Amino acid sequence: MTEKYDKIKAFTGILRNYLNYLFAEKKSSKNTIESYEFDLIAFFEFLTAQNILNIENVSSEIISQYLNNLRLNSKNERTIIRHLVTIRNFFKFLIIENTIKTDPTENIDMPKMSKKLPNYLSYEEIDRLLNAPDTNTIQGKRDKAILEVLYGCGLRISELVELKTKNLYLEEGYIKVFGKGSKERIIPLGRYAIEALNEYLSTARHKLSKPDTGDEVFITKHGKKFTRQALNKMLYEYAVKAGITSHISPHTLRHTFATHLINAGADLRAVQEMLGHSDVATTQIYTHLNFDYIKEVHKNFHPHG
Repeated sequence: MTEKYDKIKAFTGILRNYLNYLFAEKKSSKNTIESYEFDLIAFFEFLTAQNILNIENVSSEIISQYLNNLRLNSKNERTIIRHLVTIRNFFKFLIIENTIKTDPTENIDMPKMSKKLPNYLSYEEIDRLLNAPDTNTIQGKRDKAILEVLYGCGLRISELVELKTKNLYLEEGYIKVFGKGSKERIIPLGRYAIEALNEYLSTARHKLSKPDTGDEVFITKHGKKFTRQALNKMLYEYAVKAGITSHISPHTLRHTFATHLINAGADLRAVQEMLGHSDVATTQIYTHLNFDYIKEVHKNFHPHG
């Protein structure tokens, strides 16, 4: 018997049966099996400490106590959810094996993961960032266009690097992009983005282009398609130049695009469409940001704020 099983002697046999099941029947990876083993040993140690030595005596109340114990030990919700998923799958196995008759996890609700509000830039910060490139240079003209499109259209970084010249409709005022699952969507272009794109395409892109350059709108000084790493590096350098101290990425500009629209009263469904979210619930996180903004306005401008 291995040392790590010493404290859970009553559950050693049933645990090994389950791990064998994961390996032989479920074809689970080594990492998955080790993760399940780690979580279940912790659970069985708790049961043993409670003097519960028979798996049939485990109730939903006991499992809830265990989850609360994890919270008391400063485990975050993500970790608690992982433990509950492990325990649920274990008891499903016991039902299949006819080891137990009822599943004690059936009436335990999955904890809700608290959504972290996305980082975004203020109006002043975004103005400084957009004005950071030196538009007297070829690279500056390109970078100005990149920043205006990221902020003006809320693109994902993958959508920006894959954007093709044939999918620019500058006279009509929109672009066509292909998001997750190659799902096509149309996004309006503002006048600042149109101006920056026209300037870049007419005076700079052909100077960066090489014989083997593809149809991507934004290309490097070597005529190649931008990489994620190159875009992140470029954005970091302009953020430093603009005096922005918080960490930003291309996704920060996507969050800023959505936040500024919602703050200005834009319809949630329209923002959902522009972002390419399949579910409006994903877009609703920006309404929380909007409420924070409203509270800040009230605090700063109301006589009794």
